Amino acid sequence: MTSQLSAGALADRLRGGLVVSCQPVPGGPFDNPASVVHFALAAQNAGARALRIEGIANIAAVAAACSPPIIGLVKRDLADTPIRITPWIEDIAALAEAGAAIIAFDATDRPRPASIRTLIESVHAQGCIAMADIATMAEARNASALGADIIGTTMSGYCDPGPPPRTPDIELVREVRELGKPTLAEGRYNEPRLAAAAIRAGAVAVVVGSAITRPEHITQWFVDAIAAEAASQKPILAIDIGGTKTAIALVQSNRIIERRQVPTKAGSGAEMWLQAAADVAQDWRGRYHGVAVAVTGLVRNGLWTAVNPATLPVPADFPLVSRLEDHFGGPVLALNDAQAAAWGEYRFGAGQGRDLLFLTISSGIGGGAVVGGQLLRGAGGLAGHVGQIPVPAPAGPSHRLEDLASGFAIAAAARAAGHEGDAKAVFAAMAAGEIWAERIVAAAVDHLALALPGLQALLDPQVMVIGGGVGLATGFLPRLEVALSRFPSALRPSLAMASLGADAGLLGASDLLNRQITCEDHEADATLDIGGTANVQ
Repeated sequence: MTSQLSAGALADRLRGGLVVSCQPVPGGPFDNPASVVHFALAAQNAGARALRIEGIANIAAVAAACSPPIIGLVKRDLADTPIRITPWIEDIAALAEAGAAIIAFDATDRPRPASIRTLIESVHAQGCIAMADIATMAEARNASALGADIIGTTMSGYCDPGPPPRTPDIELVREVRELGKPTLAEGRYNEPRLAAAAIRAGAVAVVVGSAITRPEHITQWFVDAIAAEAASQKPILAIDIGGTKTAIALVQSNRIIERRQVPTKAGSGAEMWLQAAADVAQDWRGRYHGVAVAVTGLVRNGLWTAVNPATLPVPADFPLVSRLEDHFGGPVLALNDAQAAAWGEYRFGAGQGRDLLFLTISSGIGGGAVVGGQLLRGAGGLAGHVGQIPVPAPAGPSHRLEDLASGFAIAAAARAAGHEGDAKAVFAAMAAGEIWAERIVAAAVDHLALALPGLQALLDPQVMVIGGGVGLATGFLPRLEVALSRFPSALRPSLAMASLGADAGLLGASDLLNRQITCEDHEADATLDIGGTANVQ
Protein backbone atom coordinates (compact mmCIF):
# COMPACT_ATOMS: atom_id res chain seq x y z
CA MET A 1 0.00 0.00 0.00
CA THR A 2 2.87 2.33 0.87
CA SER A 3 4.46 1.55 -2.50
CA GLN A 4 1.31 2.47 -4.43
CA LEU A 5 0.86 5.74 -2.52
CA SER A 6 4.51 6.58 -3.14
CA ALA A 7 4.03 5.70 -6.80
CA GLY A 8 1.10 8.12 -7.03
CA ALA A 9 3.07 10.91 -5.40
CA LEU A 10 6.00 10.19 -7.68
CA ALA A 11 3.75 10.26 -10.75
CA ASP A 12 2.50 13.71 -9.72
CA ARG A 13 6.07 14.89 -9.29
CA LEU A 14 7.21 13.51 -12.65
CA ARG A 15 4.12 14.43 -14.67
CA GLY A 16 5.05 16.21 -17.87
CA GLY A 17 8.74 16.09 -17.02
CA LEU A 18 12.06 14.66 -18.12
CA VAL A 19 13.97 11.79 -16.55
CA VAL A 20 17.66 11.80 -17.47
CA SER A 21 19.42 8.45 -17.68
CA CYS A 22 23.01 9.10 -16.55
CA GLN A 23 24.64 5.91 -17.80
CA PRO A 24 28.04 6.35 -19.46
CA VAL A 25 29.36 4.02 -22.13
CA PRO A 26 30.76 1.02 -20.20
CA GLY A 27 34.53 1.31 -20.05
CA GLY A 28 34.45 4.84 -21.46
CA PRO A 29 36.17 7.90 -19.97
CA PHE A 30 32.98 8.92 -18.11
CA ASP A 31 32.39 5.49 -16.59
CA ASN A 32 33.16 6.43 -12.98
CA PRO A 33 31.06 7.75 -10.07
CA ALA A 34 32.50 11.27 -10.22
CA SER A 35 31.51 11.71 -13.89
CA VAL A 36 28.08 10.23 -13.26
CA VAL A 37 27.53 12.72 -10.45
CA HIS A 38 28.54 15.58 -12.75
CA PHE A 39 26.05 14.41 -15.38
CA ALA A 40 23.38 14.08 -12.69
CA LEU A 41 24.05 17.56 -11.28
CA ALA A 42 23.86 19.08 -14.75
CA ALA A 43 20.55 17.29 -15.39
CA GLN A 44 19.20 18.38 -12.00
CA ASN A 45 20.20 22.01 -12.61
CA ALA A 46 18.49 21.95 -16.02
CA GLY A 47 15.19 20.74 -14.58
CA ALA A 48 15.22 16.94 -14.72
CA ARG A 49 12.49 15.52 -12.48
CA ALA A 50 14.28 12.23 -11.81
CA LEU A 51 17.51 10.41 -12.62
CA ARG A 52 18.02 6.86 -13.91
CA ILE A 53 21.33 5.52 -12.61
CA GLU A 54 23.03 2.14 -13.01
CA GLY A 55 25.35 0.57 -10.46
CA ILE A 56 25.46 0.62 -6.65
CA ALA A 57 28.49 2.94 -6.35
CA ASN A 58 27.07 5.41 -8.88
CA ILE A 59 23.67 5.50 -7.15
CA ALA A 60 25.22 6.11 -3.74
CA ALA A 61 27.35 8.97 -5.11
CA VAL A 62 24.43 10.60 -6.94
CA ALA A 63 22.08 10.21 -3.96
CA ALA A 64 24.58 12.07 -1.78
CA ALA A 65 24.90 14.95 -4.26
CA CYS A 66 21.47 15.33 -5.89
CA SER A 67 17.87 15.77 -4.75
CA PRO A 68 15.72 14.27 -7.61
CA PRO A 69 14.46 10.74 -7.00
CA ILE A 70 16.65 7.99 -8.45
CA ILE A 71 15.52 5.10 -10.62
CA GLY A 72 18.16 2.54 -9.71
CA LEU A 73 19.20 -0.61 -11.54
CA VAL A 74 22.05 -3.04 -11.85
CA LYS A 75 23.15 -4.52 -15.18
CA ARG A 76 24.63 -7.99 -15.36
CA ASP A 77 25.73 -9.95 -18.41
CA LEU A 78 24.83 -13.52 -17.50
CA ALA A 79 25.58 -16.64 -19.48
CA ASP A 80 22.29 -18.44 -18.84
CA THR A 81 19.77 -15.63 -19.41
CA PRO A 82 19.25 -12.62 -21.68
CA ILE A 83 17.93 -10.59 -18.72
CA ARG A 84 20.41 -7.79 -17.93
CA ILE A 85 18.51 -5.20 -15.88
CA THR A 86 18.38 -6.11 -12.16
CA PRO A 87 18.15 -9.86 -12.70
CA TRP A 88 18.89 -10.96 -9.11
CA ILE A 89 16.87 -10.60 -5.93
CA GLU A 90 20.11 -9.84 -4.07
CA ASP A 91 20.53 -6.61 -6.08
CA ILE A 92 17.31 -5.07 -4.79
CA ALA A 93 18.34 -4.56 -1.17
CA ALA A 94 21.66 -3.08 -2.29
CA LEU A 95 19.91 -0.63 -4.64
CA ALA A 96 17.52 0.48 -1.90
CA GLU A 97 20.35 0.93 0.57
CA ALA A 98 22.35 2.97 -1.98
CA GLY A 99 19.49 5.47 -2.31
CA ALA A 100 17.22 4.33 -5.15
CA ALA A 101 13.60 5.34 -4.60
CA ILE A 102 12.46 3.42 -7.69
CA ILE A 103 14.00 0.09 -8.70
CA ALA A 104 13.84 -0.85 -12.37
CA PHE A 105 13.98 -4.45 -13.56
CA ASP A 106 13.53 -6.31 -16.83
CA ALA A 107 9.94 -7.59 -16.97
CA THR A 108 10.08 -9.13 -20.45
CA ASP A 109 8.81 -12.62 -21.15
CA ARG A 110 12.17 -14.37 -21.40
CA PRO A 111 14.04 -16.99 -19.33
CA ARG A 112 15.04 -15.33 -16.07
CA PRO A 113 16.83 -16.03 -12.77
CA ALA A 114 13.96 -14.70 -10.63
CA SER A 115 10.26 -14.38 -11.35
CA ILE A 116 8.70 -10.99 -11.96
CA ARG A 117 6.36 -11.53 -9.01
CA THR A 118 9.30 -12.19 -6.69
CA LEU A 119 11.17 -9.11 -7.91
CA ILE A 120 8.14 -6.87 -7.35
CA GLU A 121 7.54 -8.29 -3.88
CA SER A 122 11.19 -7.76 -3.00
CA VAL A 123 11.10 -4.13 -4.21
CA HIS A 124 7.99 -3.44 -2.15
CA ALA A 125 9.56 -5.12 0.86
CA GLN A 126 12.30 -2.49 0.68
CA GLY A 127 9.69 0.29 0.66
CA CYS A 128 10.61 1.20 -2.95
CA ILE A 129 8.60 1.71 -6.12
CA ALA A 130 8.71 -1.14 -8.66
CA MET A 131 9.33 -0.09 -12.26
CA ALA A 132 8.81 -2.83 -14.86
CA ASP A 133 10.80 -2.41 -18.08
CA ILE A 134 8.72 -4.10 -20.76
CA ALA A 135 8.80 -4.60 -24.54
CA THR A 136 5.19 -5.53 -25.34
CA MET A 137 1.68 -4.78 -24.22
CA ALA A 138 1.26 -8.37 -23.00
CA GLU A 139 4.29 -7.93 -20.76
CA ALA A 140 2.88 -4.62 -19.49
CA ARG A 141 -0.43 -6.30 -18.57
CA ASN A 142 1.39 -9.09 -16.79
CA ALA A 143 3.65 -6.75 -14.80
CA SER A 144 0.72 -4.54 -13.88
CA ALA A 145 -1.33 -7.51 -12.71
CA LEU A 146 1.61 -8.69 -10.59
CA GLY A 147 1.78 -5.33 -8.82
CA ALA A 148 4.31 -3.22 -10.70
CA ASP A 149 3.84 0.46 -9.81
CA ILE A 150 5.31 2.05 -12.95
CA ILE A 151 5.59 0.66 -16.49
CA GLY A 152 8.50 1.70 -18.69
CA THR A 153 8.62 1.00 -22.43
CA THR A 154 12.40 0.63 -22.08
CA MET A 155 12.80 -2.76 -23.75
CA SER A 156 10.63 -2.19 -26.83
CA GLY A 157 12.67 -3.11 -29.90
CA TYR A 158 15.55 -4.62 -27.97
CA CYS A 159 14.36 -8.20 -27.49
CA ASP A 160 14.02 -9.18 -31.15
CA PRO A 161 16.88 -10.45 -33.34
CA GLY A 162 18.72 -7.84 -35.38
CA PRO A 163 19.26 -4.13 -34.77
CA PRO A 164 16.60 -2.12 -32.91
CA PRO A 165 14.22 0.09 -34.88
CA ARG A 166 15.15 3.70 -35.46
CA THR A 167 12.01 5.19 -33.98
CA PRO A 168 10.59 5.10 -30.46
CA ASP A 169 7.53 2.95 -29.82
CA ILE A 170 4.98 5.69 -29.21
CA GLU A 171 2.08 3.37 -29.98
CA LEU A 172 3.13 1.16 -27.08
CA VAL A 173 2.97 4.21 -24.80
CA ARG A 174 -0.63 4.81 -25.93
CA GLU A 175 -1.57 1.21 -25.21
CA VAL A 176 0.16 0.96 -21.84
CA ARG A 177 -1.43 4.12 -20.48
CA GLU A 178 -4.82 2.37 -20.72
CA LEU A 179 -3.72 0.09 -17.86
CA GLY A 180 -4.03 3.03 -15.50
CA LYS A 181 -0.45 2.76 -14.24
CA PRO A 182 2.03 5.64 -14.63
CA THR A 183 3.89 5.09 -17.89
CA LEU A 184 7.45 6.23 -18.59
CA ALA A 185 8.34 6.50 -22.28
CA GLU A 186 11.86 5.19 -22.74
CA GLY A 187 13.94 3.93 -25.63
CA ARG A 188 15.12 6.00 -28.60
CA TYR A 189 13.60 9.30 -27.47
CA ASN A 190 16.45 11.27 -28.91
CA GLU A 191 15.11 14.72 -29.72
CA PRO A 192 12.61 17.13 -28.15
CA ARG A 193 9.83 16.60 -30.68
CA LEU A 194 9.80 12.85 -30.02
CA ALA A 195 9.68 13.43 -26.28
CA ALA A 196 6.77 15.81 -26.78
CA ALA A 197 4.98 13.18 -28.89
CA ALA A 198 5.34 10.69 -26.04
CA ILE A 199 3.71 13.13 -23.61
CA ARG A 200 0.85 13.61 -26.07
CA ALA A 201 0.51 9.83 -26.23
CA GLY A 202 -0.05 9.68 -22.48
CA ALA A 203 3.37 9.17 -20.91
CA VAL A 204 3.75 10.61 -17.40
CA ALA A 205 7.37 11.46 -18.23
CA VAL A 206 10.05 10.68 -20.80
CA VAL A 207 13.41 9.05 -20.11
CA VAL A 208 16.31 10.27 -22.26
CA GLY A 209 19.79 8.83 -22.00
CA SER A 210 22.38 8.64 -24.76
CA ALA A 211 21.30 11.91 -26.38
CA ILE A 212 22.30 13.69 -23.15
CA THR A 213 24.91 11.61 -21.33
CA ARG A 214 26.90 9.66 -23.89
CA PRO A 215 29.27 12.06 -25.71
CA GLU A 216 30.85 9.15 -27.57
CA HIS A 217 27.57 8.34 -29.26
CA ILE A 218 26.70 11.97 -29.92
CA THR A 219 30.12 12.52 -31.50
CA GLN A 220 29.63 9.47 -33.71
CA TRP A 221 26.23 10.71 -34.89
CA PHE A 222 27.77 13.98 -36.01
CA VAL A 223 30.72 12.21 -37.62
CA ASP A 224 28.36 9.93 -39.55
CA ALA A 225 26.07 12.80 -40.58
CA ILE A 226 28.96 14.91 -41.83
CA ALA A 227 30.47 11.96 -43.70
CA ALA A 228 27.11 11.21 -45.33
CA GLU A 229 26.69 14.83 -46.37
CA ALA A 230 30.22 14.91 -47.77
CA ALA A 231 29.39 11.80 -49.78
CA SER A 232 26.21 13.42 -51.07
CA GLN A 233 28.26 16.27 -52.50
CA LYS A 234 29.77 13.85 -54.99
CA PRO A 235 28.33 14.00 -58.50
CA ILE A 236 25.65 11.66 -59.82
CA LEU A 237 26.56 9.28 -62.61
CA ALA A 238 23.82 9.94 -65.18
CA ILE A 239 23.17 7.64 -68.13
CA ASP A 240 20.76 8.27 -71.01
CA ILE A 241 20.14 5.18 -73.16
CA GLY A 242 18.49 6.22 -76.41
CA GLY A 243 17.65 4.51 -79.66
CA THR A 244 20.97 5.30 -81.34
CA LYS A 245 23.39 6.43 -78.61
CA THR A 246 24.05 6.18 -74.89
CA ALA A 247 25.26 9.30 -73.08
CA ILE A 248 27.19 8.92 -69.83
CA ALA A 249 27.97 11.94 -67.66
CA LEU A 250 29.02 13.07 -64.22
CA VAL A 251 26.45 15.63 -63.09
CA GLN A 252 26.88 18.06 -60.21
CA SER A 253 23.61 19.86 -59.48
CA ASN A 254 22.63 21.41 -62.83
CA ARG A 255 26.07 21.13 -64.42
CA ILE A 256 27.62 18.34 -66.44
CA ILE A 257 31.23 17.98 -65.31
CA GLU A 258 32.32 15.32 -67.77
CA ARG A 259 30.55 13.41 -70.50
CA ARG A 260 31.12 10.43 -72.72
CA GLN A 261 29.12 8.66 -75.40
CA VAL A 262 28.86 5.21 -76.97
CA PRO A 263 26.56 3.96 -79.72
CA THR A 264 23.49 1.99 -78.67
CA LYS A 265 23.67 -1.07 -80.89
CA ALA A 266 20.07 -2.22 -81.13
CA GLY A 267 20.98 -5.84 -81.79
CA SER A 268 23.30 -6.15 -78.82
CA GLY A 269 20.62 -6.32 -76.16
CA ALA A 270 20.02 -4.63 -72.84
CA GLU A 271 22.80 -6.47 -70.98
CA MET A 272 25.38 -5.23 -73.46
CA TRP A 273 24.04 -1.66 -73.39
CA LEU A 274 24.53 -1.57 -69.62
CA GLN A 275 27.92 -3.25 -69.87
CA ALA A 276 29.05 -0.68 -72.44
CA ALA A 277 28.03 2.16 -70.12
CA ALA A 278 29.79 0.50 -67.18
CA ASP A 279 32.96 0.04 -69.23
CA VAL A 280 32.98 3.68 -70.29
CA ALA A 281 32.47 4.86 -66.69
CA GLN A 282 34.93 2.39 -65.15
CA ASP A 283 37.57 5.01 -64.28
CA TRP A 284 34.90 7.21 -62.59
CA ARG A 285 34.25 4.67 -59.83
CA GLY A 286 34.42 6.30 -56.43
CA ARG A 287 33.67 9.74 -57.84
CA TYR A 288 29.86 9.50 -57.75
CA HIS A 289 27.35 8.64 -55.03
CA GLY A 290 24.50 7.29 -57.11
CA VAL A 291 23.43 6.28 -60.61
CA ALA A 292 20.47 7.85 -62.41
CA VAL A 293 19.43 6.27 -65.69
CA ALA A 294 16.99 7.58 -68.28
CA VAL A 295 15.87 5.11 -70.94
CA THR A 296 13.57 4.98 -73.90
CA GLY A 297 10.57 2.83 -73.09
CA LEU A 298 8.62 2.03 -69.96
CA VAL A 299 10.12 1.62 -66.47
CA ARG A 300 7.74 0.08 -63.95
CA ASN A 301 8.73 -1.32 -60.55
CA GLY A 302 12.35 -1.37 -61.65
CA LEU A 303 11.56 -3.37 -64.79
CA TRP A 304 12.20 -2.07 -68.30
CA THR A 305 9.91 -2.80 -71.25
CA ALA A 306 9.81 -1.39 -74.77
CA VAL A 307 6.82 0.75 -75.62
CA ASN A 308 7.83 0.85 -79.28
CA PRO A 309 10.30 -1.95 -80.05
CA ALA A 310 11.16 -0.24 -83.33
CA THR A 311 12.91 2.49 -81.33
CA LEU A 312 14.86 0.05 -79.15
CA PRO A 313 14.06 -3.68 -78.79
CA VAL A 314 14.02 -3.94 -75.01
CA PRO A 315 12.89 -7.37 -73.75
CA ALA A 316 9.75 -7.32 -71.63
CA ASP A 317 10.34 -6.76 -67.91
CA PHE A 318 14.12 -6.54 -68.12
CA PRO A 319 15.35 -6.12 -64.48
CA LEU A 320 16.92 -2.73 -65.09
CA VAL A 321 17.32 -1.48 -61.53
CA SER A 322 18.77 -4.71 -60.15
CA ARG A 323 21.23 -4.98 -63.06
CA LEU A 324 22.27 -1.36 -62.55
CA GLU A 325 22.93 -2.14 -58.89
CA ASP A 326 25.05 -5.10 -60.00
CA HIS A 327 27.10 -2.90 -62.32
CA PHE A 328 27.35 0.29 -60.28
CA GLY A 329 26.12 -0.28 -56.72
CA GLY A 330 23.49 2.00 -55.19
CA PRO A 331 21.59 4.16 -54.83
CA VAL A 332 19.96 3.79 -58.26
CA LEU A 333 17.09 5.56 -60.02
CA ALA A 334 15.71 4.56 -63.41
CA LEU A 335 12.91 6.20 -65.39
CA ASN A 336 11.76 6.98 -68.89
CA ASP A 337 14.03 9.39 -70.77
CA ALA A 338 11.27 11.84 -71.70
CA GLN A 339 10.03 11.94 -68.12
CA ALA A 340 13.58 12.67 -67.00
CA ALA A 341 13.89 15.40 -69.62
CA ALA A 342 10.56 16.89 -68.53
CA TRP A 343 11.90 17.19 -65.01
CA GLY A 344 15.16 18.67 -66.31
CA GLU A 345 13.30 21.38 -68.23
CA TYR A 346 11.10 22.04 -65.21
CA ARG A 347 14.04 22.42 -62.85
CA PHE A 348 16.64 24.08 -65.05
CA GLY A 349 15.22 24.81 -68.49
CA ALA A 350 12.44 26.42 -70.48
CA GLY A 351 9.64 25.47 -68.08
CA GLN A 352 11.45 26.39 -64.90
CA GLY A 353 9.06 26.32 -61.97
CA ARG A 354 5.91 26.06 -64.12
CA ASP A 355 3.42 23.24 -64.68
CA LEU A 356 4.46 21.79 -67.99
CA LEU A 357 4.00 19.09 -70.54
CA PHE A 358 7.26 18.20 -72.25
CA LEU A 359 7.30 16.64 -75.71
CA THR A 360 10.45 15.28 -77.24
CA ILE A 361 9.87 14.85 -80.96
CA SER A 362 12.82 13.00 -82.39
CA SER A 363 13.16 9.45 -83.77
CA GLY A 364 10.02 8.67 -81.78
CA ILE A 365 7.80 10.88 -79.64
CA GLY A 366 8.01 10.85 -75.88
CA GLY A 367 6.79 13.11 -73.16
CA GLY A 368 6.54 13.88 -69.50
CA ALA A 369 4.38 16.07 -67.30
CA VAL A 370 5.15 18.05 -64.17
CA VAL A 371 2.10 19.24 -62.24
CA GLY A 372 2.19 20.96 -58.87
CA GLY A 373 5.90 20.43 -58.61
CA GLN A 374 5.56 16.67 -59.05
CA LEU A 375 6.69 14.56 -61.98
CA LEU A 376 3.76 12.42 -63.07
CA ARG A 377 4.82 8.78 -63.38
CA GLY A 378 1.38 7.16 -63.32
CA ALA A 379 0.32 3.85 -61.82
CA GLY A 380 2.38 1.93 -64.36
CA GLY A 381 5.03 4.48 -65.32
CA LEU A 382 3.22 5.38 -68.54
CA ALA A 383 2.30 9.01 -67.75
CA GLY A 384 3.48 11.42 -70.41
CA HIS A 385 4.03 8.87 -73.18
CA VAL A 386 2.41 11.21 -75.69
CA GLY A 387 3.70 9.32 -78.70
CA GLN A 388 1.52 6.33 -77.83
CA ILE A 389 -1.75 8.27 -78.08
CA PRO A 390 -3.98 6.72 -80.79
CA VAL A 391 -4.88 9.18 -83.56
CA PRO A 392 -7.01 8.74 -86.67
CA ALA A 393 -5.17 8.42 -89.96
CA PRO A 394 -6.39 9.99 -93.22
CA ALA A 395 -7.25 6.52 -94.44
CA GLY A 396 -7.25 3.11 -92.85
CA PRO A 397 -6.90 2.17 -89.19
CA SER A 398 -5.77 4.51 -86.44
CA HIS A 399 -2.11 4.94 -85.59
CA ARG A 400 -0.07 6.06 -82.65
CA LEU A 401 0.95 9.69 -82.80
CA GLU A 402 4.63 8.81 -83.21
CA ASP A 403 3.75 6.67 -86.26
CA LEU A 404 2.64 9.87 -87.99
CA ALA A 405 4.65 12.78 -86.56
CA SER A 406 8.06 11.47 -85.42
CA GLY A 407 11.41 11.50 -87.14
CA PHE A 408 10.93 7.87 -88.16
CA ALA A 409 7.49 8.76 -89.56
CA ILE A 410 8.91 11.69 -91.55
CA ALA A 411 11.68 9.49 -92.98
CA ALA A 412 9.14 6.76 -93.85
CA ALA A 413 6.92 9.31 -95.62
CA ALA A 414 9.94 10.53 -97.57
CA ARG A 415 10.78 7.00 -98.71
CA ALA A 416 7.16 6.46 -99.74
CA ALA A 417 7.49 9.61 -101.88
CA GLY A 418 10.66 8.25 -103.49
CA HIS A 419 13.24 10.18 -101.46
CA GLU A 420 15.87 8.41 -99.35
CA GLY A 421 17.20 9.98 -96.17
CA ASP A 422 16.33 10.63 -92.56
CA ALA A 423 14.25 13.42 -91.01
CA LYS A 424 17.25 15.76 -91.04
CA ALA A 425 17.49 15.34 -94.83
CA VAL A 426 13.78 16.10 -95.17
CA PHE A 427 14.16 19.36 -93.22
CA ALA A 428 17.17 20.27 -95.35
CA ALA A 429 15.10 19.67 -98.48
CA MET A 430 12.28 21.80 -97.05
CA ALA A 431 14.75 24.61 -96.36
CA ALA A 432 15.86 24.32 -99.98
CA GLY A 433 12.27 24.86 -101.16
CA GLU A 434 11.37 21.26 -102.06
CA ILE A 435 7.56 21.02 -102.13
CA TRP A 436 7.48 17.30 -101.31
CA ALA A 437 9.47 17.91 -98.11
CA GLU A 438 7.22 20.83 -97.14
CA ARG A 439 4.17 18.58 -97.50
CA ILE A 440 5.67 15.79 -95.36
CA VAL A 441 6.60 18.18 -92.56
CA ALA A 442 3.22 19.90 -92.76
CA ALA A 443 1.45 16.54 -92.41
CA ALA A 444 3.52 15.66 -89.33
CA VAL A 445 2.81 19.08 -87.81
CA ASP A 446 -0.90 18.72 -88.47
CA HIS A 447 -1.09 15.32 -86.74
CA LEU A 448 0.69 16.77 -83.74
CA ALA A 449 -1.55 19.85 -83.68
CA LEU A 450 -4.63 17.63 -83.54
CA ALA A 451 -3.35 15.91 -80.39
CA LEU A 452 -2.13 18.88 -78.35
CA PRO A 453 -5.46 20.65 -77.59
CA GLY A 454 -6.78 17.47 -75.98
CA LEU A 455 -3.70 17.28 -73.79
CA GLN A 456 -4.13 20.95 -72.89
CA ALA A 457 -7.72 20.28 -71.86
CA LEU A 458 -6.67 17.28 -69.79
CA LEU A 459 -3.66 18.70 -67.90
CA ASP A 460 -3.96 22.45 -68.48
CA PRO A 461 -0.20 23.02 -68.19
CA GLN A 462 1.17 26.55 -68.11
CA VAL A 463 3.52 25.69 -70.95
CA MET A 464 4.24 22.90 -73.39
CA VAL A 465 7.97 22.56 -73.90
CA ILE A 466 8.97 21.13 -77.26
CA GLY A 467 12.30 19.33 -77.62
CA GLY A 468 13.97 16.66 -79.70
CA GLY A 469 15.75 16.82 -83.04
CA VAL A 470 12.51 17.21 -84.99
CA GLY A 471 10.80 19.50 -82.50
CA LEU A 472 13.76 21.89 -82.47
CA ALA A 473 14.38 21.73 -86.23
CA THR A 474 14.27 25.10 -87.97
CA GLY A 475 10.73 26.04 -88.89
CA PHE A 476 8.97 23.23 -87.00
CA LEU A 477 7.74 25.17 -83.97
CA PRO A 478 6.41 28.19 -85.96
CA ARG A 479 4.49 25.79 -88.20
CA LEU A 480 3.05 24.05 -85.14
CA GLU A 481 1.87 27.37 -83.67
CA VAL A 482 0.15 28.23 -86.96
CA ALA A 483 -1.54 24.81 -87.04
CA LEU A 484 -2.79 25.32 -83.49
CA SER A 485 -4.23 28.75 -84.22
CA ARG A 486 -7.45 27.23 -85.56
CA PHE A 487 -8.40 25.99 -82.09
CA PRO A 488 -10.12 28.09 -79.40
CA SER A 489 -7.67 30.01 -77.23
CA ALA A 490 -8.56 27.97 -74.12
CA LEU A 491 -7.36 24.81 -75.87
CA ARG A 492 -4.35 26.40 -77.50
CA PRO A 493 -1.19 25.61 -75.53
CA SER A 494 1.60 28.06 -74.88
CA LEU A 495 4.65 26.60 -76.59
CA ALA A 496 8.30 27.02 -75.67
CA MET A 497 11.44 25.57 -77.16
CA ALA A 498 13.35 23.25 -74.85
CA SER A 499 16.57 24.89 -73.72
CA LEU A 500 18.61 21.98 -72.36
CA GLY A 501 18.87 19.97 -75.55
CA ALA A 502 20.27 16.47 -75.18
CA ASP A 503 21.30 17.25 -71.59
CA ALA A 504 17.72 17.45 -70.29
CA GLY A 505 17.41 13.76 -69.48
CA LEU A 506 20.82 13.58 -67.80
CA LEU A 507 20.15 16.67 -65.68
CA GLY A 508 16.59 15.67 -64.83
CA ALA A 509 17.43 12.11 -63.83
CA SER A 510 20.37 13.16 -61.67
CA ASP A 511 18.31 15.85 -59.93
CA LEU A 512 15.53 13.37 -59.19
CA LEU A 513 18.00 10.93 -57.65
CA ASN A 514 19.56 13.69 -55.57
CA ARG A 515 16.11 14.61 -54.30
CA GLN A 516 15.32 10.98 -53.54
CA ILE A 517 18.54 10.61 -51.54
CA THR A 518 17.93 13.90 -49.72
CA CYS A 519 14.35 12.89 -48.91
CA GLU A 520 15.53 9.56 -47.49
CA ASP A 521 18.17 11.35 -45.44
CA HIS A 522 15.59 13.76 -44.06
CA GLU A 523 13.27 10.90 -43.17
CA ALA A 524 16.17 9.20 -41.42
CA ASP A 525 17.00 12.44 -39.61
CA ALA A 526 13.39 12.80 -38.53
CA THR A 527 13.45 9.34 -36.95
CA LEU A 528 17.15 9.10 -36.13
CA ASP A 529 17.82 6.69 -33.29
CA ILE A 530 20.05 8.88 -31.16
CA GLY A 531 20.75 6.40 -28.41
CA GLY A 532 19.40 3.37 -30.21
CA THR A 533 22.07 0.93 -29.01
CA ALA A 534 21.76 -2.63 -27.88
CA ASN A 535 23.04 -1.52 -24.48
CA VAL A 536 19.63 -0.43 -23.22
CA GLN A 537 19.67 2.33 -20.64
